[in-house]
Amino acid sequence: MAINWIYPTAGFGVGVLVGLTGVGGGSLMTPLMILIFGVAPNIAVGTDLWFAAITKIVGGLVHGKQGTVDRQILLRMFCGSVPASILTLIWLHQTQTHQSNSQLMFKTLGVTLVLSSVAAVFRKRFHAFGVRMRGSRPIEFKTAQPALTVLAGAILGFLVTFTSIGAGALGAVMLLYLYPFRLTAKSLVGTDIVHAVPLAFLAGAGHLVLGNINYPLLFGLLLGSIPGIILGAWASAYAPEKIVRTAISVMLAVVGLKMILARG
Repeated sequence: MAINWIYPTAGFGVGVLVGLTGVGGGSLMTPLMILIFGVAPNIAVGTDLWFAAITKIVGGLVHGKQGTVDRQILLRMFCGSVPASILTLIWLHQTQTHQSNSQLMFKTLGVTLVLSSVAAVFRKRFHAFGVRMRGSRPIEFKTAQPALTVLAGAILGFLVTFTSIGAGALGAVMLLYLYPFRLTAKSLVGTDIVHAVPLAFLAGAGHLVLGNINYPLLFGLLLGSIPGIILGAWASAYAPEKIVRTAISVMLAVVGLKMILARG
């Protein structure tokens, strides 16, 4: 299989940024495939889902062995995300949205990018708001937690299946708000990653059936991303992570707005 070396190069660049800042690869990779490589939105989404699932599976296994996964929260998330993902795939198949209405996918991707950018920039404020709500109305807050967690999972299930992004920045902010005291920094990351991996595989399997996978592109991106992530993780100890993360968030917001405002 011939390799277009621009794909490993792009995968390497995204991998470095992911390792450096922890920003979700899908937020960077899917727009790159659509806007730079000219890949159709449905193909970009399906390909990125497999890219995300494969690159995150090692991290998910590590967190599972370390015990940094809150299984009760994870189960609540799955109760919402799995049915939502399945229903979204059925809708895509029956309405042929993956072929005839990619513009809707394009616009939704833009909105999700903007929301992910806002979530990344104001992450601490969302957490502080959750702390205040949990402290001022503890009984009501804890009573609503299970249902709200299922709802959060359902939102992520739809967004990940339809746009391939949202599980990282949006998922983390939702969990920070809903469980401001319960989740430590490690358990937040572990629970978020372990939720994202099976969801990405499920959604990716659905897109595989729909024919929305570009295999040479996927292989090329993976070829470059693995050394990129390793290098980025090593460099994170020396780079100004906050500045880089803010710059990426601004870039995502600009790209998202461009996609929202673009004419069909």
